[in-house]
Amino acid sequence: MQKELVEVALSTLKFYKYEEDGLVFYEFDATKCSPPEPMVNAINGLRMLKNENDRLVGIFFHEPLPLYEKIGSMFSHEAQELQSGDVRVVFKKSNF
Repeated sequence: MQKELVEVALSTLKFYKYEEDGLVFYEFDATKCSPPEPMVNAINGLRMLKNENDRLVGIFFHEPLPLYEKIGSMFSHEAQELQSGDVRVVFKKSNF
């Protein structure tokens, strides 16, 4: 899988794009920054999701519960704790 650096408006972190199993993923790593930077970048990344095949992957130092509250039911998410103790969250747009 080849990851391509992409520009995300108003982001402060690097975002990468890759395809896997017919899905397009946009991924960023927020483990080295402090609030509110992870949430700001996640919200900017969520704007990239245009259809049911787009996903946003965020790597966080803990599960981003305030982010879940902010996005409500507009996006669904699946969180997985990594061996490092960080949390990988995959978001997708809910209303198609």
